[in-house]
Amino acid sequence: MRLVIFANGLIVLGVAALMALDAFIFRATAGVFTEAAFIAGLVGGLITLAVRGGELARFRRPHTFLLTSSVWLSAALAGALPLFLWKLTAVDALFETISAVTTTGSTVMSGLDETPRGILLWRAILQGIGGVGFVVAGMALLPVLRVGGMQLFRTESSDRNEKEFRTATRFAMGTLGTYLALILACAAVYLAGGMSSFDAITHALTTLSTGGFSNYDSSFGHFDSAFLQWSATAFMLMGGLPFVWYLRLVTRGTVASEQVRAMLLALCAVIAVMTFWLWFNSGFLLADALRLVAFNVVSVVTTTGYATTDYTAWGPFAAVVFFGLTAVGGCTGSTAGGAKAMRWIILWRALKASMRRVVSPNGVFAIRYEGRPVAPDVLQGVVAFFTFYLVTVAVLAGALALMGLDFATSLSGALTATANVGPGIGDSIGPAGNFADLGSGPKLLLAFGMYVGRLEMMTVYTLFLPGFWREL
Repeated sequence: MRLVIFANGLIVLGVAALMALDAFIFRATAGVFTEAAFIAGLVGGLITLAVRGGELARFRRPHTFLLTSSVWLSAALAGALPLFLWKLTAVDALFETISAVTTTGSTVMSGLDETPRGILLWRAILQGIGGVGFVVAGMALLPVLRVGGMQLFRTESSDRNEKEFRTATRFAMGTLGTYLALILACAAVYLAGGMSSFDAITHALTTLSTGGFSNYDSSFGHFDSAFLQWSATAFMLMGGLPFVWYLRLVTRGTVASEQVRAMLLALCAVIAVMTFWLWFNSGFLLADALRLVAFNVVSVVTTTGYATTDYTAWGPFAAVVFFGLTAVGGCTGSTAGGAKAMRWIILWRALKASMRRVVSPNGVFAIRYEGRPVAPDVLQGVVAFFTFYLVTVAVLAGALALMGLDFATSLSGALTATANVGPGIGDSIGPAGNFADLGSGPKLLLAFGMYVGRLEMMTVYTLFLPGFWREL
């Protein structure tokens, strides 16, 4: 437990250091960030000093669940300080930072066009480190402390691919290097496309993290540029692909991946259908319809949450399609949220095997993924995930409805929070709105949904088992 508390203290200190950096860059909000950095630094420093020198040999698997679950909350609570000291209420500040570190992208802030740059940068930084920052830090730190790091990676992402490097530290560094390289490439392309340097940096952070925070109320639609919108579509897709895939591409020169192939084929099919439907039912040119559909479909599937237009205004068919896409998600091992492509593939093959057994009860139908049989515990984990996924969405939607929200807002709000997508369906929380008008109760519920969704249910729900605490 000492190591868990110590790691949380380090996270708070790290957040305090980033606050100090923000204060140094922008004088307009320097006072807010200096005060927040002092408070967070003091708390983080006291925590680390109080528990230094703990016994590391007793760090076991249950501790990784506790560590993973707690660092996200510590970062969100510490990260909320500048927003609270600036002008947001405590609930709004917590909602905004949980949305940021979980890379959900739902926001309670309006008037972003006039918001101080220090605040906008802070939101982007939180999403940037929320993408893979904590997991990479954990994988790199724990081996140094003589504790295995790969199991921490699996508590945040259920991908069980082979290690691409011999140690967790090398794997973490490879992942971090890939992530930073993509962010720099994205910023360079945005800059070449006409964005200011500030917009290019902040939007690159929120694009590759698949977070979707923008500096403008009209989201990415503020940039009336086909080049920038197509560029963002490409980089959002890159953020939704597994980092293991990039490492394999570099180390082995192979692009073979079932979930990548399935995700790309599914995206192409949906984009093609929606493009022709929009072209046929509106006055858009085919090229414009393709750009609008591709951008917004990729944004929703990768759970980025950017929007260039209010796609729910395209009609009931479009609203239903985008609502369904909210639950899909990107690939495992990426910065995207949602159910993830790997799980959908395994679930579909398990359902097919079950139907074939009905026809041929004596037949043997193996479920395979990436050419290998799916282990029973993996299949059990997939079924458990979808069960908790549906139950979480249903309970949150029911609770939101009891608090007075309409059906569309309750259901889409619960789903978009759990899937870490950002915008929901409807006038209030749709692509053209935000979550500011919701009460404190619904905001806290949705913040909880973002939290458990980002940590893929089981990591958090395991903490509620009495037996879990007896294992520590």
